Amino acid sequence: MPRQQVLVFRELPPDQLARLQAEHEVTVANPRVAEQRDAFFEALPHAQGLIGSSYRIDAPLLAQAPALRVISSISVGIDNYELPALRERGVMLCHTPGVLTETTADTLFALVMATSRRLVELAALVREGRWHKNIDEQMFGWDVHGKTLGIVGFGRIGQALARRAALGFGMPVLFHNRSAVNVDQELPALAGHARQVSLPELLAQADIVALTVPLTDETRGLMNAERFAAMKPGAMLVNGSRGGVVDEAALLAALDSGHLRAAGLDVFATEPLPLDSPLRPHPRVTPLPHIGSATHETRHAMAVLATSNLLQALAGETPAATVR
Repeated sequence: MPRQQVLVFRELPPDQLARLQAEHEVTVANPRVAEQRDAFFEALPHAQGLIGSSYRIDAPLLAQAPALRVISSISVGIDNYELPALRERGVMLCHTPGVLTETTADTLFALVMATSRRLVELAALVREGRWHKNIDEQMFGWDVHGKTLGIVGFGRIGQALARRAALGFGMPVLFHNRSAVNVDQELPALAGHARQVSLPELLAQADIVALTVPLTDETRGLMNAERFAAMKPGAMLVNGSRGGVVDEAALLAALDSGHLRAAGLDVFATEPLPLDSPLRPHPRVTPLPHIGSATHETRHAMAVLATSNLLQALAGETPAATVR
């Protein structure tokens, strides 16, 4: 098979970069890094394969890549890619579902715990030398066990989160999903523990609402002022999907009014979170820097799958994980 031109637009682990270099001509250039941006756009017209993540690939950029055949995204989310433009050009898009499910569910449940028990706030109390006596009720958190968890979006990650909550912490689980899920047949371990409901019913009953939906035209701004008002007074929101799913101004208003008790956020509409964002210092917000899948093991597994996807596609084979 002739060697083809591959453009790596986000750093790969050395072993996976070596796999690509063994079979193809490889340029590594991250367009987010000022010193590498020119190299990225110089290589783009010749690239037959792209591999990377967290960079917008749209119609104007594709117009500069006439040779492009495949993009392999080191992510499960595909909101950075203009799908109609890819389809029009006949460019294959691959991604990395599955390998990050359990790790991301770990992060989400950790965020549930940290937000409810105010762990980040209380750790800062100790770290900053402000712990002078036993805390009083003004610094108490709230129990997680036994509370009702509402999960909006019930794909792999939502289901993994439900297992942790229901089977580990005795939490009744309500979930809302765009398609029907037969829990008894498809998820027997959750039978009797998880129930599919409408979104209004979920918002009205859940003590904690967790978002695990992809960002699409339908879900952008899903959690707006109306839906925050429909949530149970004193409930918490946890977002581990995409920042655009939440109307951040409406969330701030719900927190400031006291209608929502707290929010745990791993994702934001603009990332990194701007220094002037009122979410950053808000006392009711537990913010994380988009770390859902950020463990050594999982990020390496994602890179392995993305590299395999790209090599298979360039060889004319069917990759393990393509976006339909």
